Amino acid sequence: MISQRAKYALRALLALASCEAPTGLTIGHIASAQKIPRKFLEQILLQLKYAGFVASRRGKLGGYGLGKPAADITFGEVLRLIDGPLAPLPCLSKIAYRRCTDCPDEGTCELRRVFSHVAQSARAVLDRTSLADAAANPAGGAGERSDLERLAIDA
Repeated sequence: MISQRAKYALRALLALASCEAPTGLTIGHIASAQKIPRKFLEQILLQLKYAGFVASRRGKLGGYGLGKPAADITFGEVLRLIDGPLAPLPCLSKIAYRRCTDCPDEGTCELRRVFSHVAQSARAVLDRTSLADAAANPAGGAGERSDLERLAIDA
């Protein structure tokens, strides 16, 4: 499960990816449109700015915009920045590996084997899905498979 902070970060980034205004969006506009508490959004945008996902401009025409193209920002990158590893078990984490204390042998652990497949599938979808993919694929009509659904099926 992703944190509320990660959901807000992704919603803010998607709002910026969909923005056509050359000056970007103000914090107030994003907070209001996405129903994100303003103070919380300020902290999130600062973290996203330090990571290079967003850029800010000061002044009367100031606001926030994406720091790089929406096609170059994946859900996986954002989730790792905000929430940390994407692994469901600590022994499956690529960046924060920790041996499970209650597991006698990782090589024969049934839980690890099953959740390894889950983690690989989730990582594949999240690392292939960009903000541009999500912004270009609003909920499709009945019976249609969106590009996002095809990404998930291919994982």
